[in-house]
Amino acid sequence: MSDDTKQINELAALSKAPFDEVVREFETLMGQNNRVFLLGAGCSKCAKLPLMDELTDKVMDNGSLGSTAKHVLGYLKEQYNGGHGATIEDYMSDIVDIMAIAARRRDCGAKDAKLDLDGKKLDANELGDVLSEIKNVMVRFFEAKVDIQTHREFVRAVYSLRTGKTNSSDRVDYLLLNYDTLVEDALALERLSYVDGFAGGAVGWWDANTYNLAKSGSRVFKLHGSIDWRLFEGDVLPRRMRDGGVLQSIEDKIKERVMIWPTATKYRETQRDPYAQLLEAMRLSLNPKEAQEVILTICGYRFADTHINAEIDRALNESARRLNVLIFTEEEKPTGWVERWFKNKEVNQQVRIHAKRGFFHGDKVYPASEDLTWWKFENIVRLLRGER
Repeated sequence: MSDDTKQINELAALSKAPFDEVVREFETLMGQNNRVFLLGAGCSKCAKLPLMDELTDKVMDNGSLGSTAKHVLGYLKEQYNGGHGATIEDYMSDIVDIMAIAARRRDCGAKDAKLDLDGKKLDANELGDVLSEIKNVMVRFFEAKVDIQTHREFVRAVYSLRTGKTNSSDRVDYLLLNYDTLVEDALALERLSYVDGFAGGAVGWWDANTYNLAKSGSRVFKLHGSIDWRLFEGDVLPRRMRDGGVLQSIEDKIKERVMIWPTATKYRETQRDPYAQLLEAMRLSLNPKEAQEVILTICGYRFADTHINAEIDRALNESARRLNVLIFTEEEKPTGWVERWFKNKEVNQQVRIHAKRGFFHGDKVYPASEDLTWWKFENIVRLLRGER
């Protein structure tokens, strides 16, 4: 079976009642203004980038990690023994927490500010080195050859470029939890203007005011940072800079070569700029003005980030029913935070859940006897293009 035939078969169930009507409603909602897309790591799988579970295995097994980093990761993995679903992001979050404890003891002048991790005692600086080493290893897997075609088709579909025209006054916001640059690159390749919080050009410096200046086009919010963010010595805000000769020539001035935060679940870190500014921008993006509605489409996200979930929950409750959330999930039915919204009579009319085994919206439950693959990013793109 060819890839094209397989894709056609995957959408076949969506052309039958009652799901054909759900798809038509999706198309209608996508035709409105004030669209926001929240994209998780699952949306990068089609570009040949690893999912978080796969990335965890790749990092843990990587031969270039030093002995200290391997020891720390092995210790943390053991702490999650008996649990389920722990990833490299969870391990990095733990390192951030442990670093905070070690730094607090150091700043308070403790006699021994090192923490014992299964026989290896490390101070805050040493833990910071471990975190940087892990990030640098992670980046190598994002720098591999990628297939950006689906993301180009995605931004074309969002702006209805299949007809050769676009509404230049229609602004679209992208809330990105991925570290990669697929969406930004796709927008640029399709000649669609966007702002990402940086002023400048190929080398940029953080200037959150650029978001306020964008009246049309796209706004990109990298809520967990990015593989092309750097922190220079003496700076508190990042620069945007890709790998290459310029970066190599100023390596001695760079304090942190890769600025990514694992899941941004830690209160202490999310109070720092630019992350605090990004979360505030997310709140404003999801909080429609009077007589306006916002359509938030979520895909490729496991709802594992407490801060992001809390912001969505807050927006649902404060939007006076002017925020509509479309969730595409590989789960067979609503679970966790999604189930909480589905069961909450105050907000469940605002939440449309496209699950693997059915559609859930308010009092409507349409179970499916076969898997519905609308949760796949490439199939969402096809639906955006009007395919069925």
